[in-house]
Amino acid sequence: DFVSEMYGDLPLNQSQSRENIKFTKLLEIDDSMVNQTIRVRGRVQNKRIVSGKKIFLILRQQNSTAQCVVSYYNPNDENAKSDNKIPASLHMIRYIQNIPTESLIDIIGFVVKPANKVKSCTVSDYELQIKGAYTVSKTTKAKLPYTFESATRPDEKRGNKEQAVRVTLDTCLNNRVYDLRTITNHAIFKIQAAVCRIFRNFLDSKGFTEIHTPKLIGAASEGGASVFEVKYFNSNAYLAQSPQFYKQMMISSDFERVYEIGPVFRAENSNTHRHLTEFTGLDLEMAFNEHYHEVLDLFDELFVTLFTELKEKYAYEISIVQKQFPVPDFEFLPKSLRLKFKDAVKLMKDEEAESMGDFDDLSTKNERFLGKAVKRNYKTDFYMLDKFPKDVRPFYTMEDPEKDGYSNSYDFFMRGEEIMSGAQRIHDPEMLKKSAIEHGVDPATIQGYLDAFEYGVSPHAGGGIGLERIVMLYFGLGQVKRASLFPRDPSRLSP
Repeated sequence: DFVSEMYGDLPLNQSQSRENIKFTKLLEIDDSMVNQTIRVRGRVQNKRIVSGKKIFLILRQQNSTAQCVVSYYNPNDENAKSDNKIPASLHMIRYIQNIPTESLIDIIGFVVKPANKVKSCTVSDYELQIKGAYTVSKTTKAKLPYTFESATRPDEKRGNKEQAVRVTLDTCLNNRVYDLRTITNHAIFKIQAAVCRIFRNFLDSKGFTEIHTPKLIGAASEGGASVFEVKYFNSNAYLAQSPQFYKQMMISSDFERVYEIGPVFRAENSNTHRHLTEFTGLDLEMAFNEHYHEVLDLFDELFVTLFTELKEKYAYEISIVQKQFPVPDFEFLPKSLRLKFKDAVKLMKDEEAESMGDFDDLSTKNERFLGKAVKRNYKTDFYMLDKFPKDVRPFYTMEDPEKDGYSNSYDFFMRGEEIMSGAQRIHDPEMLKKSAIEHGVDPATIQGYLDAFEYGVSPHAGGGIGLERIVMLYFGLGQVKRASLFPRDPSRLSP
């Protein structure tokens, strides 16, 4: 075999040596590398064999794919014919043919520009002609759960039956480690990481302090029943529904501006497309000087910054996700639309939405209807609703000074679904205690929280954002589980 040194299984890597071999990322390939030899490491996504003497191989590296090709050529054979004139024996071709799909391999390849774009790969302007192939880690599964082609096919091409899509999602989640290898998932979670990074960087630049609050607490976070109870030595504890109380305590401690990125637990038996029993909350709380709209203005700037940076810096990842989930680009305004709740109700009545009273909370159906009405009238997918009815908000919400049944509270929406809820908080201890009792919350169960207001507290407001919902709605994924690495819902605790 005249190329026996150019293929084979590498020995198990036990960090035996370090030779400083240069590896190239698929995304780095450009015109300067044409007619150069590079080494790349990736997974065998699929192979296409032509007549036993030529193989096309798709190499995948996180959210990038490239076409590699090898064809038989013996330079010692005067009659040999080949497209690329790179030596490759039949033994080498047979070896590559037998590498199991999803194995991790090193390819030593000669970079060329193909005559036609490789439309099936993200690296479409270049091709690697294989000079060497070495297996780093072999797939040992006899049969893979499914092909990535079927996993990343747009939903409309799978058929429109909801049950068919649901089964496919469950299969993906049951094989989540494998499923997360798809280029779509890599792009989704790159964006999710970016959302956290932009959120953190923006608030840091505005003088906020990042905090870390307890997730094991002695009483239900907000006096509700939807909490997970756990044994805590000789007593019971609960998993925090939100960092709400602790954020406000930090304001009482004069931190003035705080935020947290952390897990949130909700023991709600809700089997919907947008509910999880554990998700990541992006929470902030802020003291203000005169009016809670100071906080709304900051939220407005935060979200406009977020959407602008995603559009400018992550166009590649967005384009990958849109191939599987083809929804229109997310639209937003330079200064976000801010509607009063009663004006939103009027807009829905004018457009003949499902019947609702002036002081009713928004149903999911009416949320979506309002989202479509806002898009038609204001050309935006993102907007704020201000001045919600007092009776549909938590006990710590400050009522509107007009005492007209409304409150200084707000929700934010993306594509017609709520992604954030917030309000000015009651900072007067007597008013807070009275409101708790009116809402059926026993003051004795939240005494530590109430005590924090006895020392005098700055007027303050804040909100809690669901990270997974932002990602789901930005991309129109249709199911929040797609935006959670290892989702938890009432029927799923693994993997």
